[in-house]
Amino acid sequence: MAPRILLCGDVLGRLNQLFKRVSSVNKSAGPFDALLCVGQFFPDSPEQLEDFTKYIEGGSHFPLPTYFIGDYGVAAPKLLLQASKDSANQGFKMDGFKVCHNLYWLKGSGKFPLFGLSVAYLSGRKSSSGQQFGNYTEDDVDALRAIAEEPGVVDLFLTNEWPNGVTNRAADSDIPAGLSDGSDSTVSELVQEIKPRYHIAGTKGIYYAREPYSNVDAVHVTRFIGLASVGNRDKQKFIHAISPTPASTMSSTEIAMKTTNTTLSPYTFKEKRTSPMDSAKRSSDSISDPQYWRYDVAQKRQKHEAGHGDKLCFKFVSSGSCPRGEKCNFQHDTDAREQCMRGVCFDFLNKGKCERGPDCNFKHSLQDEGNRLPSRRPGSGRSKECWFCLSSPNVESHLIISIGENYYLALAKGPLVEDHVLIIPVEHMPSTLSMPPESEIELSRFQNSLRSYCKSQEKEFIFFEWVSIRGTHANLQAIPIPSSKAIMVEKVFNLAAQKLGFEFVAKKCKHYSSEHASYFIAYVVCFRPESIKFLTLLFP
Repeated sequence: MAPRILLCGDVLGRLNQLFKRVSSVNKSAGPFDALLCVGQFFPDSPEQLEDFTKYIEGGSHFPLPTYFIGDYGVAAPKLLLQASKDSANQGFKMDGFKVCHNLYWLKGSGKFPLFGLSVAYLSGRKSSSGQQFGNYTEDDVDALRAIAEEPGVVDLFLTNEWPNGVTNRAADSDIPAGLSDGSDSTVSELVQEIKPRYHIAGTKGIYYAREPYSNVDAVHVTRFIGLASVGNRDKQKFIHAISPTPASTMSSTEIAMKTTNTTLSPYTFKEKRTSPMDSAKRSSDSISDPQYWRYDVAQKRQKHEAGHGDKLCFKFVSSGSCPRGEKCNFQHDTDAREQCMRGVCFDFLNKGKCERGPDCNFKHSLQDEGNRLPSRRPGSGRSKECWFCLSSPNVESHLIISIGENYYLALAKGPLVEDHVLIIPVEHMPSTLSMPPESEIELSRFQNSLRSYCKSQEKEFIFFEWVSIRGTHANLQAIPIPSSKAIMVEKVFNLAAQKLGFEFVAKKCKHYSSEHASYFIAYVVCFRPESIKFLTLLFP
């Protein structure tokens, strides 16, 4: 039997109003299995806190499992900090931090199973304020991009912000009056990669259920649902019920079914609305977006087979392989792939410009092609946008512990455990493995200092690093664990990998000298044959 799920927009702390409506819906169409909330969950003002805290403290009860991603508003930092310190919430928990009975905070980003459904989420909003709660980070976005490459279909994708371009190709008559388009280009990029069956968002205070749209390189459609806030004056819909069959249990025929009002993807085409006649014409228009080629759509290649020989293959540049091989109409350029791995913008590589301009998170300059390493100039790379570049205005300087010549040590912004720290290259490098050999001495000093610090507490440090083809700023995570449990770490990693459907394959690493061999192991994490990620683990 398909699970019954309730979706809700910005709660704004109005839990009494919310659960009065939930009770009514539950009686008429329930029982429901869970409630998923997008948009601001906490109150707008201190005056609304009394009723809200009754639920948190147990005076009132959440009637069904409730999950939220809008971790901002009055009292959010205080309550969420308390939840983070709870021993039950320590560690890597994608299925939600328990705040109180039946209330779960989906922190950062992740994917988890819920009554058979695959649910992905991006918590917080896009911001450079550097606050501990309420904003998503570059790491959260990268984690979702890795999730997008895992096998299987995501059933539900939860975001607070609406994606840019969501109303493109939609019927004018269905778009609410006064609706400005989405507000977050990062969300629109992610939804193209994740390709969920349902995308739910809040924050705009407007209800909008878009016609389903086709996805590029996927047979299933996506339905976008924007929800209004609880108790809004216009009485717009703030709660929505769905009962989707999990994609994992559906046949290929079932999951590929489309309704007659299905449109093309709104994110691969931008148009100027001129008349109702033009809107009616959209459904039969051929693909005309000049950037549509980057997704390697067969229809586009067939129509414009000539004239794309100078374009780069996005699949090859991003993953290192292309299933079409010699039949692909786009270039398989290894030099472009090397530049992309160093953090250079794909659009810049392909067209010499990027329409996102300063909003783009990637470099708009080629790195030194005569050297496998990027330019070693201080402040080079994505210093203005990167959270870890010391020259960036976004760097969390109050968290920095010590700065060396090649590396610096900083407290983790969202620590998994007490004394969780990061060892970060001063330069914007994609991984510590790409650092010059002479920097190993300094890295070892930082690691040995941390071990000495933990030894008196009968703990050992575990070091791990995830390396992305996106070319993000490297950071070596250092996590202290009890010495009595250190011997089990490798086994735990392997068991966790097995549970998630992939395996670790041991590889030798030439970059590290023999003195490190006793505790260094490099693994290749294989999610798909065409998509390889690297995770380095340094065991005690």
